[in-house]
Amino acid sequence: MKLKEINRTAIQSWSPAQHHPVYLAAGTSAQQLDASFSTTASLEIFELDLAEPSLDMKLRGAYSSSHGYHRLAWGPHGMDEEGLPSGVLIAGGENGDVILYDPAKIIAGDSDVVIAQSNKHIGPVRALEVHSFQTNLVASGGNESEIYIWDLNNFGSLMTPGPKTQPLEDISCVAWNRQIQHILASASPSGRTSIWDLRKNDLIIKVSDHSNRMHCSGLEWNPEVATQLVLASEDDRMPVIQIWDLRFTTSPLKVLENHTRGVLAMAWSLADPELLLSCGKDNRILCWNPNTAEVLYELPTSTRWCFDIQWCPRNPAVLSAAAFDGHISVYSIMGGSSQVVSQTQADTISMSFGNMDPFGMGQTLPPLQLPQASPYTITPLKKPPKWIRRPVGASFAFGGKLVSLENIKPSPQHPQQPTAHVVHISQVITETTFLERSAQLQATLAAGSFTDFCQEKIDAAQNEFDKTVWSFLKVNLENDARGKYLELLGYKKEELAAKSAPAAEPTSEPISEHEPEVEPEPEVVPEPSPAPQLSMDGLITQALLTGDFQGAMELCLHDNRMADSIILAIAGGAELLEKTQRKYFTKAPSKITKLISAVVMRDWRDVLQTCELQNWKEALAAVMTYAQPDEFSSLCDLLGCRLEAVEDNTLQAQACLCYICAGNMEKLVSCWTRAQDRHCPLSLQDLVEKVLMLRQAVEQTQKPGPSAGGFLLGERMSQYVSLLASQGSLTTAIAYLPQNTEQVAVQQLRDRLSRALGQQALATAPAPVVQVQPQPPTPFFAPQPTDAQSRQLFTPAQPPMVPQLWVSDGFLSASPQALRTAGMNWNDPPTLSRVAKKKKVPANYNPPAPITAPIFSPLGAGDPQPPQPMAPGQAQNQAPYQGPLPMNPGMPKTHGGNVEGAPGAPTADVIQALVCSFYKLNSSLNPCTVITVQPLQSIPAEKVTKKPIPEEHQVLKNTFEGLIQKCLAAAQTKRKLDDANKRLEALYDKLREQTLSLAIVRGLHNMVQCIESHSYMESLNIHTHIVSSSNFSETSAFMPVLKVVLTQANKLGV
Repeated sequence: MKLKEINRTAIQSWSPAQHHPVYLAAGTSAQQLDASFSTTASLEIFELDLAEPSLDMKLRGAYSSSHGYHRLAWGPHGMDEEGLPSGVLIAGGENGDVILYDPAKIIAGDSDVVIAQSNKHIGPVRALEVHSFQTNLVASGGNESEIYIWDLNNFGSLMTPGPKTQPLEDISCVAWNRQIQHILASASPSGRTSIWDLRKNDLIIKVSDHSNRMHCSGLEWNPEVATQLVLASEDDRMPVIQIWDLRFTTSPLKVLENHTRGVLAMAWSLADPELLLSCGKDNRILCWNPNTAEVLYELPTSTRWCFDIQWCPRNPAVLSAAAFDGHISVYSIMGGSSQVVSQTQADTISMSFGNMDPFGMGQTLPPLQLPQASPYTITPLKKPPKWIRRPVGASFAFGGKLVSLENIKPSPQHPQQPTAHVVHISQVITETTFLERSAQLQATLAAGSFTDFCQEKIDAAQNEFDKTVWSFLKVNLENDARGKYLELLGYKKEELAAKSAPAAEPTSEPISEHEPEVEPEPEVVPEPSPAPQLSMDGLITQALLTGDFQGAMELCLHDNRMADSIILAIAGGAELLEKTQRKYFTKAPSKITKLISAVVMRDWRDVLQTCELQNWKEALAAVMTYAQPDEFSSLCDLLGCRLEAVEDNTLQAQACLCYICAGNMEKLVSCWTRAQDRHCPLSLQDLVEKVLMLRQAVEQTQKPGPSAGGFLLGERMSQYVSLLASQGSLTTAIAYLPQNTEQVAVQQLRDRLSRALGQQALATAPAPVVQVQPQPPTPFFAPQPTDAQSRQLFTPAQPPMVPQLWVSDGFLSASPQALRTAGMNWNDPPTLSRVAKKKKVPANYNPPAPITAPIFSPLGAGDPQPPQPMAPGQAQNQAPYQGPLPMNPGMPKTHGGNVEGAPGAPTADVIQALVCSFYKLNSSLNPCTVITVQPLQSIPAEKVTKKPIPEEHQVLKNTFEGLIQKCLAAAQTKRKLDDANKRLEALYDKLREQTLSLAIVRGLHNMVQCIESHSYMESLNIHTHIVSSSNFSETSAFMPVLKVVLTQANKLGV
């Protein structure tokens, strides 16, 4: 891909790799003319700015020269010193001159830019190379086999590598060895290449092709292998590139053949030895892999011959090519997109005409409009270059695996061998304590020593609360758990007996000592008023004699004779006793009356709802003592919910004990998670240990109540399993996954674990959601399906050309497919004969009453009779009804026999035809699959019972309804929120059917948490995220009204 372009017929040289910004020096090429036939020469420096989208390069400096150049070389010599901040630019002139320029002065615009100059060479200097190790050494080549080595520190003195080669010839290329500092190579157009050893100051070897057609135009050393070099031939008869190894000089090691005409220049990348550039007379620029002789990339160029090509030392993906058409183009080998026609060229053409009127039409030329060209994509290299390849790499994989890789560098002696790619897989463990505790828990579950495990936790508890929690869990696993719960709450029967004995002694002793003195007791009654006492006793006596226990009890209560009233109530039966107890507790209040009332009346729910939460221990102890087994769990849950709802952190933590007693794992997880750091592995281990111990206790005792895990427990267990898997414990992790859940995250995690363990992978697709529609009344179906049949969705086969009836929510209708099969459209009335065929009717046959559901009888027509169930064999013996369907006397008659209804509703004729067809169909079906219509006088509307919302999502409904009620307290918002509860029923239905995605459910729970903390703006942000990231059809029924409620709540500050 072309990046930049310079309109110059010039030779080039890039700034050193150490220099920034990147510059490109361009000197007027000797013995070449441009389109203007100008003979002036200059040395210019351009800046490469890839951030600029245009093709033009910025000119930073220029120097006018008296002659052109054959070669440029930019070295870093002196960059570390203050004198030469941009290094030294060496130029080979056409008159044998070697000139040193200061690029920094050229950029600054100074006139004195020449550092030094020498004309020792005979003829033009066509070869220049800066030493890659000692940057102060420069090799140059001229005519008559002249090779000089210049020291930039002492430019006046020069050296030669050895005696001149014979016969004398021009030197076209010189190159320093990339590995050995004292080795220099030179080549001539005749094809002979000489290798010089500067330590011996002599020629050590010559390389030449036996065909004598190898006219050398380029010479490059292998950047990695010291004994290998490449030679390029510019002869059209032999357009090849030869790779030579000095250890085998009899013939080339490899020949690269893809050019169709002579090769003019080469450049070997120092950043990647597997990239070799070449350009030739066939107008092609190729990038080779010299090790495989494969062309990796061909630059999309449309220029003329390129006579010089160079890699950019600082940016290894950039190269430049100088062509005979007067352009220096800068390319990238990494591919990309480009425009077919450059707008820059269009602007240049337009400006060449100016604003004149070339045609004498009295108007200037309009701007040149080029056709809009679509961008095309240029493919990059076939293989990634070395500088973007990772020498090493690492990545974490599932199961705590660390996959690391390294590319072993090939040996320089065997460069053609493929690179060895080594991949290491290791197990990384970061949570050793977590794994140890997990292994201990797994051993406990395998051995079944749950009580010992709890005792160890009690002994190792760091605080009193943890000790209490583990004590409750331990008691839950033992016999007589409720009695031991009382002891943990501080109520021990032995201690209470010991305390009550001394208190009872003072009252009993005086009674025994003064027993003879009890005789004066009748004197306590006042003598002046015996009549009322006698009259009350007389009334009570009369009531008892007549058997009026309730009247006698009322008289005793009125006279404050409590004991007598209770005794009489016992004799009067259980109902009278209960009534007496209620009146007693109302009439004689005291500090413990409520407790005594709860013990006697067994109304513990009221006690738990109204008691002071500071006395939660007493309330829980009372439930332990008196609650029935079937209500014990729900009562403990009730007390736990009250404790969890308060703002006191201490009381919130005590709710865990209530949930342990109730065996409610889901609420225990919710309560514990709120108080702990959910991201700490050890905290998660604590929670799992408690949950598993509670689960064992529930399984042992088979307690009724919400013991099964819900959404929150499944989420925490998935988090625990993921943490175990990340530490490499895959076998242990898969054992903890919940089995009875349809959460997508759990199913995906089980699938990944199964694959990692080599087991058969489970299907990760979510289980299909079966939408349960309300069933029609039971009398419509006969016979009743068995349990096995009710689990399957079964549709009996219908005979052809018979409309199939659908029974849904009490309505009868024909399926559109059946109507189309019968040759009618969905809204066309059926073609029926009004006169039914006569058929013999049994003598004892009574025509059935019409089916009027869901059309109810009019007011005053009497209550509808309950449907009579059919006998199991009645469906087989019933004769089909062939006559017309009689009209319901309670229905209003209209002209034409049709009943007015809602637009699109079926007419009476259609209903009659469908029901007649249904009766006809009834006689031809298999008796096991026949759906018989039971004749009914009138069928009341069925009350559809919806499934309860899952317990883990009940908080959503409670929170949203509570927020709506708070907003409704403001009179101005009633109109906006009147139907909010109704519209939210769509959300509750989806929660019942569990059809919402996991992301939406999590977002709704996060909204509830923000609502509870009165962070309505944060809740609105979550609302926006849910709507933008979810399916519109899934949330459109309820999310708009939720936004209205949240907006109103935020505005009112409720």
